[in-house]
Amino acid sequence: MSRRRTARRILVAVASVLVVVIAAAAVSAVVVVRRPLPQVDGTLALPGLDAEVTVTRDAQGVPTITAETADDLFMAQGYVAAQDRFFEMDYRRHVTSGRLSELVGENEDALAADKVIRTFGWRRVAEQEWSLLEQDTRDHLQAYADGVNAYLEGRDPSEIAVEYTVLGLKVDQAAPEPWDPIDSVAWLKAMAWDLRGNYDDELDRALTYSSVRDVARVGELFPVYPQDVNQPILSADDLAASGTGTVEPASATDFDADLADSGLQAALEAASAALDAVPHLLGEGEGVGSNSWVVSGEHTASGSPILANDPHLSISAPGIWSQVGLRCADVSTACPFDVSGFAFAGMPGVIIGHNDDLAWGLTNLGADVTDFFVERVDGAADDPGGQTSRLDGEDVPVTSRTEVIKVAGAEDVELTVRETVHGPIVSDVLDIDEVRAAPVPDGSPGGRYEVALAWTALSPGSTADAIFAFDLAHDAEDVAAAAALFDVPSQNIVFATTDGHIGYQAPGKIPVRASVVGAVVPSDGTWPRPGWDSAYDWQGFVDDAAMPHVLDPADGIVVAANQAVTPSGVGPFLTTDWDYGYRAQRIRDLLTEQIADGTAIDVATTSELQLDQHSPYADVLVPALVSLPIDDTFYDDGQELLRAWDGEASSDSAAAAYLAAVWKTLLHLTFADDLPDGHDPSGDSRWLEVVRRLLDQPDSPWWDDRSTPGLVEGRDEILTQALVQARKELTAQLGRNAEDWEWGRLHAAAPEHPVLGGDSLPALVRSLVNPSSRAVGGGSSIVDATAWDASSGSYEVTAAPSMRMVVDLGDLDSSTWVTLTGTSGHPASEHYADQFGAWAAGDTFAWPFSQTATDDGAQDTLTLTP
Repeated sequence: MSRRRTARRILVAVASVLVVVIAAAAVSAVVVVRRPLPQVDGTLALPGLDAEVTVTRDAQGVPTITAETADDLFMAQGYVAAQDRFFEMDYRRHVTSGRLSELVGENEDALAADKVIRTFGWRRVAEQEWSLLEQDTRDHLQAYADGVNAYLEGRDPSEIAVEYTVLGLKVDQAAPEPWDPIDSVAWLKAMAWDLRGNYDDELDRALTYSSVRDVARVGELFPVYPQDVNQPILSADDLAASGTGTVEPASATDFDADLADSGLQAALEAASAALDAVPHLLGEGEGVGSNSWVVSGEHTASGSPILANDPHLSISAPGIWSQVGLRCADVSTACPFDVSGFAFAGMPGVIIGHNDDLAWGLTNLGADVTDFFVERVDGAADDPGGQTSRLDGEDVPVTSRTEVIKVAGAEDVELTVRETVHGPIVSDVLDIDEVRAAPVPDGSPGGRYEVALAWTALSPGSTADAIFAFDLAHDAEDVAAAAALFDVPSQNIVFATTDGHIGYQAPGKIPVRASVVGAVVPSDGTWPRPGWDSAYDWQGFVDDAAMPHVLDPADGIVVAANQAVTPSGVGPFLTTDWDYGYRAQRIRDLLTEQIADGTAIDVATTSELQLDQHSPYADVLVPALVSLPIDDTFYDDGQELLRAWDGEASSDSAAAAYLAAVWKTLLHLTFADDLPDGHDPSGDSRWLEVVRRLLDQPDSPWWDDRSTPGLVEGRDEILTQALVQARKELTAQLGRNAEDWEWGRLHAAAPEHPVLGGDSLPALVRSLVNPSSRAVGGGSSIVDATAWDASSGSYEVTAAPSMRMVVDLGDLDSSTWVTLTGTSGHPASEHYADQFGAWAAGDTFAWPFSQTATDDGAQDTLTLTP
């Protein structure tokens, strides 16, 4: 189920009421939707400021805030964020605190989300982090909160956001409570959750085993990274030059235990169902990743480095990012900020961007930072305070607490949360009696079993400190220091400086796992772990100095696009579950070709590379597909498209549409009979690598369709069936003439409001809050990464570049940027979706940075006075 449905379904009837109101009083409706629009020019009083603050906005409504002090700067940022996007901020804080029911009322999905997040304790961990943060960080967070609250002061909910008017038709809407600095810190937990690494692969291995029943065959569906085909981020020479040491990975020990009888399968199925309830605010599953790269000045037109970044996250309206410039009028030790880039509404500072000396980009590293522990628990079920878990033959107390979930318009719900030494017990928010009764491996302690989740983000950390450290970084040493603070989520950092350096740094709190002799399950974090044996416990964390990094690599290029970080066996053990590197290798190949041809890389060529739509699926599949004999001219039409195709998945490509249909069908025909129900392949880079290897094995058992007794299919039979069935599907969807097909007619980007999205809403409401869909090219594992999920039955975009930026360190004012929708969260604003068309077309906007450039581009000027 889409996480965006969590609050949406309760509002369908509410929206219908709103339509009646609008139809009855169109003039009043205009007032309702326009009332929250903020003042963006003139003068406004902002009590608490030390001096005047200037807020200029360019043609896209992007604010640049200039202040005399850091406190004033972040107070103004909080005020402006609340002006533009307070409902988004309020929705996010209700989710991250496990209080969604308090906002939307009685709703099964909202309550399920609240229970799981309360079990995790995101808000509790954020509260614990507060005292660990630097004083400057706490000051910035408090100033931001003060600015938000100054905007909220005295405003009726209908003056803040139209969403409150809609919600108020169903449940009473009191004035939003004041913003607390912890609300900002808690957002980092949602960020960490959505970018947490190989959690899904760990679940998938166990679930796949329940059907396949063969560990070796499961391994074939999770192949090792193909470093002979796709390079990792860093080479062995890069690591040697940077002095990065080698840490032996935990062993994926071979084992003979019958996992089907271990209880682990049932445990993982139950945990998967529980954690599916968590709303994903950044994205999930296929397509969530990013591209980033940096090129040294020796290869560029300006003679200075160029940096590019486009994080691939879910698409929503408003988009995930808020563009902003933050400038101290006189940059000094007392007020050191001069930074511009992409922020999160609800979080002070800039997350990705550049200052006057350094630019940085982030992509998801994907390190394995979660593990499931199957726990043996003793004690009465109705006495959580008296329960114990077994560890090394000893009884260890299980801690418990009671959470009260308030539900708007209904009775409170009480929840008992239990934790073992490994983490919260997620089985308390599920009906998983089958786990408690399941048999376990020989020699394991008998009794009732539960499932706990260990996750680095559930320990207090310093990521909030890291945000401001990046904003103030000026060189590689500063980046390394900021990275050491960036506990979760683990991200690849690429950076470049105006004085000509480029580099890469891996941050993150990465668990060290021991190689367990005689392990009943692999001990490398790829499978769930016995909680009763401390040999499986984390042994600490990778030292910051051992994290992979490089400064000024010899070839003058760093590409980080979610692929493996280091060659196998070199550097610290981070994970075995990477993106398989097709995007990354395409970027590197094109950059290398341009350099070899003598092309001077500039902003324009870099932006063009971000839009590259060459399909690796074409490279892998088409040679095999066009070699098959199909005598029927009707079905051969599709093959003819593929024979003439250049492999570019443009929105108007008929061949791209056909290959997508063939790919989806091929995956279903090959694997659906072997995998658990509801777990068809998503079609991402892992599945591309699986099929690439299988194409050389025409008689592999995977090709055989077990649903056809007495018939053993091979590769060619399945490929032919996929070609024929795809032709039939697209004939029904797009017409008989194959040459008239277009990929963009199937593959559309449709950002949805997190609460008021979906086709079930009245058309008038949909058109107000959800931008019209746009046909786009690209696709999964393509540089222009508009992902789609082959298991969903739809070709619609599930994740995409949430923004695109290109920074020229030789002339910061020549840099460009675009975000998915626009700067505003108000549907009635001209800036709600005014960048969406440019984004879909691959266009970008000028990104002014200097005082002169921002002044020249200013369309509105607002002066905030004490």
